[in-house]
Amino acid sequence: MAEVRITKRVVDNAEPRASRYTVFDSALPGFGLRVYPSGSKSYVFEYRPGAGGRSTDKKRVTIGKVGDLTPDQARKEAGRLRAAVVSGGDPQGRKAAERSAPTVADVADAFLEDHVQEKRSAGTYQHYKDLIDRIILPEVGKLKAKDLDHAEVAKLHRAWKSTPYQANRILACISSMYSYASSASVKLVPKGLNPAEDIEKYEEKGRERLLSSEELLRLGDTLRLAETTGLPWAVREEKRRSKHLAAENARFTVFDEHVIAAIRLLLFTGARLREILNLTWKQVDLERGLLTFQNHKTARKTGTKVIVLSAPAMEVLTKLPRVGVYVIAGATAGQEEEKPRSDLKKPWASIKAHARLNDVRINDLRHNFASFGVGGGMGLPIVGKLLGHTQTRTTERYAHLAADPLRQATNTIAASIAAATGHAVPEQDNVVRMKRRRTK
Repeated sequence: MAEVRITKRVVDNAEPRASRYTVFDSALPGFGLRVYPSGSKSYVFEYRPGAGGRSTDKKRVTIGKVGDLTPDQARKEAGRLRAAVVSGGDPQGRKAAERSAPTVADVADAFLEDHVQEKRSAGTYQHYKDLIDRIILPEVGKLKAKDLDHAEVAKLHRAWKSTPYQANRILACISSMYSYASSASVKLVPKGLNPAEDIEKYEEKGRERLLSSEELLRLGDTLRLAETTGLPWAVREEKRRSKHLAAENARFTVFDEHVIAAIRLLLFTGARLREILNLTWKQVDLERGLLTFQNHKTARKTGTKVIVLSAPAMEVLTKLPRVGVYVIAGATAGQEEEKPRSDLKKPWASIKAHARLNDVRINDLRHNFASFGVGGGMGLPIVGKLLGHTQTRTTERYAHLAADPLRQATNTIAASIAAATGHAVPEQDNVVRMKRRRTK
């Protein structure tokens, strides 16, 4: 390995050989030009870390490729590296640590497996996993976790501003992920690092789509039709592609009874979607009319949430055949590694379209259950207990539906004032007076 002052002429004249070789600079120890058989050339810096000495193995740092840097630029960087080594640094060790540093995807995997799956409900796990797999990792998964900055997270948040709720859930997921990763027991990223902090969330407007009596009748009729005759296909003849489309009298889809049962249970219990889809027969107590959820996130004191079954819900469960472990049988029902049904997106889309309820989300069935309870004169604590709310303010979102008690109160007050002023007070009852039709 020859030593010569590395200049542009030396670099240009260095010819490739059968094996790679290094030309070291005569003025700056450790600085060299590495030449490969392919003809490519790179500037390097070699050193012995720590106290040095011949017993210490040499390490090599690649400064950059010839063409990307001039000899003078490479020499300057080599000088900086040499100064770091003299001060006790280890540039190659730092680069190795940088390469081995966990990515956002690594942190996400640890967060889901070691934290969410162990300490949160199955529904929360599915929610976080969906956000991570579908949105977060495709955008920032390959970045080093410590390098994900505030601007990158803010950009991702803005990309979903058309759906404020989703955008805010992405932000919350990243924040929770970094709180876990920077904790003293984990240390995947530096303490206190959280790129989702101080990003202002979008305003979320409450969206409660409550069903009228007429709409509930349409939904009920559709469910009965779906499980018996079947729902007709929505075929546009001018855009049909299949040459072997079934005859018109055969264009009906009969829905699986477990799908229909799931929707009815959502209607009759006010339970969350994942509570019903993950429900096992072991959690069902038909004798006492209860559904029991162990280690439920909304039951932090006792670790158990209980849903009291109504008569219609009891009827649904009693008639439903037991195919496997889960009440709502999925594609793997009865198999050794049985899994719960993942969702009801496709069947619900068809059912709500036929019932002309296109703007109704499946979660609105839970809101509808609550609205009937509050509107029927039941107190907010009772409705909150049925829904599994741990905080009263969560149930208070339905307070505006309790119109009857307010109407009764205002009628009582106004009647007293009217009587005191001598104003005639009409009789109060629940009968709506109809105008009598005149007969000729």
